[in-house]
Amino acid sequence: MNIVILDDYQDAVRKLNCACKLDDFQAKVYTNTIKGIGQLTVRLKDADVIVLNRERTQLSRQLIEKLPRLKLIALTGRIGEHIDITTCTQRGIAVAEGIEIPTATAELTWALVMAAMRRLPQYIGNLKHGAWQQAGLKSSAMPTNFGIGQTLRGKSMGIWGYGNIGQLVASYARAFGMHVFVWGSSSAKNRALQDGHMIAPSCEELFANCDVLSLHLRMAESTRSVVTHSLLALMKPTALLVNTSHPELLEQDALIAALNRGHPGMAAVDVFENEPILQGHALLRLENCICTPHIGYVELDSYEAMFSAAFDNVVSFIRGTPTNIVNPGALQVLR
Repeated sequence: MNIVILDDYQDAVRKLNCACKLDDFQAKVYTNTIKGIGQLTVRLKDADVIVLNRERTQLSRQLIEKLPRLKLIALTGRIGEHIDITTCTQRGIAVAEGIEIPTATAELTWALVMAAMRRLPQYIGNLKHGAWQQAGLKSSAMPTNFGIGQTLRGKSMGIWGYGNIGQLVASYARAFGMHVFVWGSSSAKNRALQDGHMIAPSCEELFANCDVLSLHLRMAESTRSVVTHSLLALMKPTALLVNTSHPELLEQDALIAALNRGHPGMAAVDVFENEPILQGHALLRLENCICTPHIGYVELDSYEAMFSAAFDNVVSFIRGTPTNIVNPGALQVLR
Protein backbone atom coordinates (compact mmCIF):
# COMPACT_ATOMS: atom_id res chain seq x y z
CA MET A 1 0.00 0.00 0.00
CA ASN A 2 1.09 3.52 -0.75
CA ILE A 3 1.07 5.72 2.36
CA VAL A 4 1.16 9.51 2.04
CA ILE A 5 1.90 11.72 5.05
CA LEU A 6 0.91 15.33 4.48
CA ASP A 7 2.02 18.73 5.73
CA ASP A 8 5.11 17.91 7.78
CA TYR A 9 6.18 21.57 7.86
CA GLN A 10 9.32 20.99 9.92
CA ASP A 11 10.37 17.70 8.29
CA ALA A 12 10.06 16.11 11.71
CA VAL A 13 8.05 12.93 11.08
CA ARG A 14 10.86 10.90 9.52
CA LYS A 15 13.04 11.66 12.54
CA LEU A 16 10.53 10.56 15.16
CA ASN A 17 11.20 7.34 17.05
CA CYS A 18 7.78 6.03 16.03
CA ALA A 19 8.62 6.39 12.31
CA CYS A 20 10.10 2.88 12.42
CA LYS A 21 6.55 1.52 12.62
CA LEU A 22 6.20 2.18 8.88
CA ASP A 23 9.57 0.73 7.87
CA ASP A 24 7.93 -2.24 6.18
CA PHE A 25 5.71 -0.08 4.02
CA GLN A 26 6.07 2.45 1.23
CA ALA A 27 5.54 5.88 2.78
CA LYS A 28 6.01 9.31 1.25
CA VAL A 29 6.26 12.42 3.44
CA TYR A 30 5.46 15.88 2.07
CA THR A 31 6.88 18.90 3.85
CA ASN A 32 5.25 21.57 1.69
CA THR A 33 1.56 22.41 1.73
CA ILE A 34 -0.61 22.78 -1.34
CA LYS A 35 -4.25 23.87 -1.32
CA GLY A 36 -5.73 23.52 -4.79
CA ILE A 37 -7.98 20.54 -5.58
CA GLY A 38 -6.05 19.91 -8.79
CA GLN A 39 -2.66 19.92 -7.09
CA LEU A 40 -3.87 17.74 -4.23
CA THR A 41 -5.44 15.28 -6.66
CA VAL A 42 -2.10 14.83 -8.40
CA ARG A 43 -0.28 14.43 -5.08
CA LEU A 44 -2.77 11.93 -3.66
CA LYS A 45 -3.98 10.02 -6.73
CA ASP A 46 -1.90 6.90 -5.94
CA ALA A 47 -2.46 6.99 -2.17
CA ASP A 48 -4.06 4.00 -0.49
CA VAL A 49 -3.57 5.58 2.92
CA ILE A 50 -3.36 9.24 3.89
CA VAL A 51 -1.97 10.31 7.26
CA LEU A 52 -3.23 13.79 8.09
CA ASN A 53 -1.20 16.11 10.25
CA ARG A 54 -4.08 17.50 12.28
CA GLU A 55 -6.25 19.88 10.21
CA ARG A 56 -3.61 21.23 7.86
CA THR A 57 -5.30 19.79 4.75
CA GLN A 58 -9.04 19.74 4.09
CA LEU A 59 -10.43 16.56 2.54
CA SER A 60 -13.63 17.72 0.89
CA ARG A 61 -16.15 15.67 -1.11
CA GLN A 62 -14.76 17.14 -4.33
CA LEU A 63 -11.25 15.95 -3.49
CA ILE A 64 -12.19 12.57 -2.04
CA GLU A 65 -14.17 11.66 -5.15
CA LYS A 66 -11.01 12.10 -7.21
CA LEU A 67 -9.02 9.56 -5.17
CA PRO A 68 -10.14 6.11 -6.39
CA ARG A 69 -7.42 4.14 -4.57
CA LEU A 70 -7.94 5.69 -1.14
CA LYS A 71 -8.89 3.17 1.55
CA LEU A 72 -7.89 4.78 4.86
CA ILE A 73 -7.45 8.24 6.35
CA ALA A 74 -5.46 8.13 9.58
CA LEU A 75 -5.74 11.17 11.81
CA THR A 76 -3.22 12.52 14.28
CA GLY A 77 -6.06 14.02 16.30
CA ARG A 78 -9.81 13.87 16.64
CA ILE A 79 -12.30 13.90 13.80
CA GLY A 80 -13.27 17.40 12.73
CA GLU A 81 -14.85 19.48 10.00
CA HIS A 82 -11.76 19.17 7.82
CA ILE A 83 -12.96 15.76 6.57
CA ASP A 84 -16.19 14.97 4.74
CA ILE A 85 -16.94 11.86 6.76
CA THR A 86 -20.21 11.16 4.90
CA THR A 87 -18.45 10.94 1.56
CA CYS A 88 -15.75 8.74 3.06
CA THR A 89 -18.34 6.29 4.37
CA GLN A 90 -20.25 6.21 1.08
CA ARG A 91 -17.06 5.44 -0.82
CA GLY A 92 -15.79 2.83 1.62
CA ILE A 93 -12.94 4.95 2.96
CA ALA A 94 -12.28 4.21 6.62
CA VAL A 95 -11.31 7.06 8.92
CA ALA A 96 -9.17 6.16 11.93
CA GLU A 97 -9.28 8.67 14.75
CA GLY A 98 -6.13 9.56 16.64
CA ILE A 99 -5.57 10.90 20.11
CA GLU A 100 -5.56 14.35 21.66
CA ILE A 101 -3.02 15.47 24.23
CA PRO A 102 -4.20 18.63 26.01
CA THR A 103 -0.99 19.50 27.84
CA ALA A 104 0.93 21.07 24.97
CA THR A 105 -1.89 23.41 23.91
CA ALA A 106 -2.70 24.30 27.52
CA GLU A 107 0.93 25.17 28.22
CA LEU A 108 1.19 27.28 25.07
CA THR A 109 -2.01 29.07 26.09
CA TRP A 110 -0.47 29.92 29.43
CA ALA A 111 2.80 30.97 27.80
CA LEU A 112 0.83 33.38 25.61
CA VAL A 113 -1.05 34.73 28.63
CA MET A 114 2.18 35.50 30.46
CA ALA A 115 3.98 36.84 27.40
CA ALA A 116 1.10 39.12 26.47
CA MET A 117 0.44 40.43 29.97
CA ARG A 118 4.12 41.32 30.45
CA ARG A 119 4.43 42.54 26.82
CA LEU A 120 7.42 40.25 26.24
CA PRO A 121 7.33 40.13 22.41
CA GLN A 122 7.21 43.92 22.26
CA TYR A 123 10.04 44.37 24.76
CA ILE A 124 12.17 41.72 23.06
CA GLY A 125 11.57 43.13 19.59
CA ASN A 126 12.47 46.66 20.65
CA LEU A 127 15.55 45.52 22.56
CA LYS A 128 16.92 44.00 19.36
CA HIS A 129 16.68 47.48 17.84
CA GLY A 130 18.49 49.18 20.73
CA ALA A 131 15.49 50.37 22.76
CA TRP A 132 15.98 49.66 26.47
CA GLN A 133 12.82 48.92 28.51
CA GLN A 134 10.57 50.11 25.70
CA ALA A 135 7.54 48.02 24.82
CA GLY A 136 5.98 50.53 22.48
CA LEU A 137 2.20 50.29 22.67
CA LYS A 138 1.82 54.03 23.04
CA SER A 139 -1.19 54.61 20.81
CA SER A 140 -3.54 57.31 22.01
CA ALA A 141 -6.32 54.71 21.96
CA MET A 142 -4.55 52.64 24.60
CA PRO A 143 -4.85 53.14 28.37
CA THR A 144 -2.18 55.08 30.23
CA ASN A 145 1.00 53.04 30.79
CA PHE A 146 -0.46 50.12 28.82
CA GLY A 147 3.00 49.20 27.55
CA ILE A 148 4.41 48.49 31.01
CA GLY A 149 2.44 45.28 31.42
CA GLN A 150 0.80 43.70 34.45
CA THR A 151 1.01 40.70 36.77
CA LEU A 152 -1.72 38.08 37.00
CA ARG A 153 -2.24 37.62 40.73
CA GLY A 154 -5.60 38.89 41.92
CA LYS A 155 -6.99 39.37 38.42
CA SER A 156 -9.95 37.53 36.90
CA MET A 157 -9.45 34.70 34.40
CA GLY A 158 -12.32 33.75 32.10
CA ILE A 159 -12.52 30.29 30.52
CA TRP A 160 -15.15 29.69 27.82
CA GLY A 161 -15.27 25.94 27.36
CA TYR A 162 -14.22 23.60 30.15
CA GLY A 163 -12.88 20.52 28.40
CA ASN A 164 -9.47 18.97 28.99
CA ILE A 165 -7.54 22.03 27.83
CA GLY A 166 -9.80 24.52 29.57
CA GLN A 167 -9.49 22.59 32.83
CA LEU A 168 -5.69 22.69 32.67
CA VAL A 169 -5.61 26.41 31.88
CA ALA A 170 -7.98 27.06 34.78
CA SER A 171 -5.65 25.16 37.11
CA TYR A 172 -2.68 27.24 35.94
CA ALA A 173 -4.66 30.43 36.58
CA ARG A 174 -5.52 29.31 40.08
CA ALA A 175 -1.86 28.48 40.76
CA PHE A 176 -1.01 32.07 39.79
CA GLY A 177 -3.54 33.48 42.23
CA MET A 178 -6.22 34.43 39.73
CA HIS A 179 -9.99 34.28 40.22
CA VAL A 180 -11.33 31.80 37.67
CA PHE A 181 -14.73 32.26 36.02
CA VAL A 182 -16.09 29.62 33.64
CA TRP A 183 -18.79 29.72 30.96
CA GLY A 184 -20.00 26.90 28.77
CA SER A 185 -22.48 24.05 28.71
CA SER A 186 -24.34 22.87 31.79
CA SER A 187 -21.97 19.94 32.19
CA ALA A 188 -18.97 22.26 31.85
CA LYS A 189 -20.34 24.55 34.54
CA ASN A 190 -20.97 21.62 36.86
CA ARG A 191 -17.42 20.34 36.42
CA ALA A 192 -16.06 23.82 37.06
CA LEU A 193 -18.06 24.15 40.26
CA GLN A 194 -16.80 20.77 41.43
CA ASP A 195 -13.25 22.01 40.80
CA GLY A 196 -13.89 25.06 42.96
CA HIS A 197 -14.17 27.69 40.23
CA MET A 198 -16.87 30.31 39.81
CA ILE A 199 -19.52 30.47 37.10
CA ALA A 200 -19.98 33.77 35.29
CA PRO A 201 -23.50 35.21 35.69
CA SER A 202 -23.78 35.41 31.90
CA CYS A 203 -21.65 35.24 28.79
CA GLU A 204 -21.84 39.02 28.49
CA GLU A 205 -20.53 39.49 32.02
CA LEU A 206 -17.71 37.03 31.34
CA PHE A 207 -16.51 39.28 28.52
CA ALA A 208 -17.15 42.52 30.38
CA ASN A 209 -15.47 41.65 33.68
CA CYS A 210 -12.54 39.33 32.99
CA ASP A 211 -8.98 40.63 32.73
CA VAL A 212 -7.95 37.59 30.68
CA LEU A 213 -10.37 35.53 28.61
CA SER A 214 -9.31 32.27 26.94
CA LEU A 215 -11.42 30.35 24.41
CA HIS A 216 -11.53 26.55 24.63
CA LEU A 217 -14.65 25.54 22.75
CA ARG A 218 -14.92 22.66 20.31
CA MET A 219 -15.70 23.65 16.73
CA ALA A 220 -19.27 22.85 15.64
CA GLU A 221 -22.07 24.64 13.85
CA SER A 222 -23.42 25.66 17.25
CA THR A 223 -20.16 27.39 18.18
CA ARG A 224 -19.37 28.99 14.83
CA SER A 225 -19.11 32.80 15.18
CA VAL A 226 -20.28 32.72 18.82
CA VAL A 227 -17.73 35.41 19.69
CA THR A 228 -19.41 38.41 18.14
CA HIS A 229 -18.43 42.01 17.58
CA SER A 230 -20.79 43.02 20.38
CA LEU A 231 -19.23 40.60 22.89
CA LEU A 232 -15.72 41.80 22.13
CA ALA A 233 -16.84 45.42 22.49
CA LEU A 234 -17.75 44.65 26.12
CA MET A 235 -14.16 43.79 27.04
CA LYS A 236 -12.01 46.16 29.08
CA PRO A 237 -9.38 48.23 27.25
CA THR A 238 -6.82 46.55 29.54
CA ALA A 239 -8.12 43.00 28.92
CA LEU A 240 -6.47 40.17 27.00
CA LEU A 241 -8.26 37.70 24.70
CA VAL A 242 -6.48 34.40 23.94
CA ASN A 243 -7.49 31.98 21.19
CA THR A 244 -5.59 28.72 20.83
CA SER A 245 -8.76 26.86 19.87
CA HIS A 246 -10.44 27.66 16.52
CA PRO A 247 -10.54 30.86 14.46
CA GLU A 248 -14.11 30.15 13.35
CA LEU A 249 -15.34 30.72 16.90
CA LEU A 250 -15.08 34.45 16.16
CA GLU A 251 -17.14 36.38 13.68
CA GLN A 252 -15.06 37.11 10.61
CA ASP A 253 -12.76 40.12 11.12
CA ALA A 254 -14.34 40.79 14.52
CA LEU A 255 -11.04 40.56 16.40
CA ILE A 256 -9.23 42.92 14.03
CA ALA A 257 -11.98 45.52 14.42
CA ALA A 258 -12.09 45.07 18.19
CA LEU A 259 -8.33 45.46 18.63
CA ASN A 260 -8.33 48.58 16.48
CA ARG A 261 -10.98 50.01 18.80
CA GLY A 262 -9.09 48.95 21.93
CA HIS A 263 -11.69 46.53 23.32
CA PRO A 264 -9.91 44.31 24.23
CA GLY A 265 -6.59 46.06 24.49
CA MET A 266 -4.57 42.96 23.66
CA ALA A 267 -4.96 39.57 21.98
CA ALA A 268 -2.84 36.45 21.61
CA VAL A 269 -3.73 34.15 18.72
CA ASP A 270 -2.41 30.76 17.61
CA VAL A 271 -5.06 29.85 15.01
CA PHE A 272 -6.10 31.50 11.74
CA GLU A 273 -8.86 31.00 9.19
CA ASN A 274 -6.39 30.31 6.38
CA GLU A 275 -3.14 28.59 7.24
CA PRO A 276 -0.32 29.18 6.72
CA ILE A 277 -1.24 32.86 6.88
CA LEU A 278 0.44 35.23 4.48
CA GLN A 279 3.02 37.79 5.48
CA GLY A 280 1.25 41.09 5.93
CA HIS A 281 -1.94 39.59 7.38
CA ALA A 282 -3.86 42.25 9.30
CA LEU A 283 -3.37 40.56 12.69
CA LEU A 284 0.39 40.40 12.12
CA ARG A 285 0.46 44.16 11.61
CA LEU A 286 -1.28 45.02 14.89
CA GLU A 287 1.08 45.98 17.70
CA ASN A 288 -1.43 44.81 20.31
CA CYS A 289 -1.74 41.27 18.92
CA ILE A 290 0.72 38.44 19.56
CA CYS A 291 0.59 35.75 16.87
CA THR A 292 2.11 32.27 16.88
CA PRO A 293 1.96 29.88 13.88
CA HIS A 294 -0.53 27.30 15.22
CA ILE A 295 1.99 25.56 17.46
CA GLY A 296 -0.36 24.59 20.29
CA TYR A 297 0.16 20.88 19.56
CA VAL A 298 3.59 21.25 17.92
CA GLU A 299 5.79 19.77 20.62
CA LEU A 300 8.11 16.75 20.45
CA ASP A 301 6.48 14.47 23.01
CA SER A 302 3.06 15.23 21.57
CA TYR A 303 4.29 14.52 18.05
CA GLU A 304 5.67 11.15 19.16
CA ALA A 305 2.41 10.18 20.83
CA MET A 306 0.10 11.44 18.06
CA PHE A 307 2.01 9.95 15.13
CA SER A 308 2.64 6.71 17.01
CA ALA A 309 -1.10 6.28 17.50
CA ALA A 310 -1.79 7.15 13.85
CA PHE A 311 0.85 4.73 12.58
CA ASP A 312 -0.57 1.98 14.80
CA ASN A 313 -3.94 2.55 13.16
CA VAL A 314 -2.34 2.36 9.70
CA VAL A 315 -0.53 -0.90 10.44
CA SER A 316 -3.63 -2.46 12.01
CA PHE A 317 -5.69 -1.56 8.95
CA ILE A 318 -3.16 -2.99 6.51
CA ARG A 319 -3.02 -6.21 8.52
CA GLY A 320 -6.79 -6.57 8.39
CA THR A 321 -7.59 -5.63 11.98
CA PRO A 322 -8.67 -1.98 11.73
CA THR A 323 -8.67 0.05 14.95
CA ASN A 324 -10.31 3.31 16.09
CA ILE A 325 -12.49 3.58 12.98
CA VAL A 326 -15.07 6.35 13.42
CA ASN A 327 -17.16 5.28 10.41
CA PRO A 328 -17.36 1.47 10.63
CA GLY A 329 -19.98 1.50 7.88
CA ALA A 330 -17.16 2.20 5.42
CA LEU A 331 -15.69 -1.22 6.14
CA GLN A 332 -18.88 -2.83 4.78
CA VAL A 333 -18.82 -0.97 1.48
CA LEU A 334 -17.48 -2.97 -1.46
CA ARG A 335 -14.80 -0.98 -3.26
